[in-house]
Amino acid sequence: MDFDLFVIGAGSAGVRCARVSAGYGARVAIAEARHWGGTCVNVGCVPKKIMVQAAEYCGAFEDARAFGWDVDVRGHNWAVLKARRDAEVSRLSGLYRHLLEGAGVTLFEGHATLIDAHTVAIGERRATARYIVIATGAESVRPSIPGAEHCLLSDDLFLLSAKPNRAVVLGGGYIACEFASLLNGLGTEVHQLYRGPLFLRGFDRDIREALAEELRADGIDLRFDADAERIERTREGFLVVSSDGRAIEADAVFAAIGRRPKVAALGLERVGVSTDAKGAILVNEAMQTSVPSIYALGDVTDRLNLTPVATAQGHALADTLFGGRPRRVSLENVPTAVFTTPPIGSVGLTEEEASNRGPVDVYLARFRPLRHTMTGRKRRTLIKLVVERASGRVLGAHMLGEDAPEIIQGIAIALVMGATKADFDRTIGVHPTAAEEFVTLRTLRPEPLADAAD
Repeated sequence: MDFDLFVIGAGSAGVRCARVSAGYGARVAIAEARHWGGTCVNVGCVPKKIMVQAAEYCGAFEDARAFGWDVDVRGHNWAVLKARRDAEVSRLSGLYRHLLEGAGVTLFEGHATLIDAHTVAIGERRATARYIVIATGAESVRPSIPGAEHCLLSDDLFLLSAKPNRAVVLGGGYIACEFASLLNGLGTEVHQLYRGPLFLRGFDRDIREALAEELRADGIDLRFDADAERIERTREGFLVVSSDGRAIEADAVFAAIGRRPKVAALGLERVGVSTDAKGAILVNEAMQTSVPSIYALGDVTDRLNLTPVATAQGHALADTLFGGRPRRVSLENVPTAVFTTPPIGSVGLTEEEASNRGPVDVYLARFRPLRHTMTGRKRRTLIKLVVERASGRVLGAHMLGEDAPEIIQGIAIALVMGATKADFDRTIGVHPTAAEEFVTLRTLRPEPLADAAD
């Protein structure tokens, strides 16, 4: 064999697996057709978070006046933001490549295809390996409606040379919500359409409802049970005709209706790698496919599509194959965030999920944080704990409010360790903070939520 391990895809999962494996002394190669560092670094988490942070300054400037600051805001320069964001993305992408080279990994630039269970083709070149890892991630889905070719997909936000004055965002997942929120913060008139009764399926219903209130209060035209039926090009831009009978004029239409595993032209059928109906590669708990020498990691398996999960899976597989420490990654109590304004932080079970397992107690507080008693904003923070009644164990912790993602990371440690409500209660809070509410919650909701009609 030319290599002990050949990795297809240099995103979070692939890079971590390749680097750690090489550190154990394995002969490793990796192929990437587009971006070193993958979606997260180049057209996902990192550039998006930079734009979210840029958008937050709009509210911060307004709020500063309530604290005595004489602030004169003359507008936002999209070109400056784009240049500085792109420079940081380029630096990080180059760093990923440098780290791989420094670890002794052989790099191939180009699209890799499976030839057999141990052979990969990159153009005219061939390479053999004892193990092959597929970590090609996922890609955006375009809607199946007339005029869908006019839609921008999630990657396209980072290519825009100027801010759209009016935008329509299609979808109700975290990408759609984040795009709607950050564009709104940067001064775009935003209309968000979602075909279901409430967006962010999979998140706790109290949080979803509260976020809808906040986004509307910030000026987003948020409409549920509404979807685009067709998109027409006009002299001024585009016209989006929705299922609720409205026609919306826009300069840009973003389709964020979902993502699918990126498996086209990998040669999976030729080799015998099994996939599900959506194209996701089927794996066992060890991330092994139906072909014993081939593994798959991250979003291409469509299990829990989060960058830290993919990274953890890559590290665990390297430990298993070459480190002499076989281990697996648990998908329970994985914290996650939605970087809207305000943001969501969540870990563990939702109230609905926990109630399906047995009786629960729900502790909830919603309050205006200290900052906004000064600014006069009506924005409110929501904090919630879902507790198993029989054992007192905290099954879920959810927050909507400023700093929620930062706070929920620490709460996640407690849930992974099996903390009970009594453990939270005897923990001293940090005052005055919103985070202290997690250890002072005493208000029980009398009855659990009825099932949401999603």
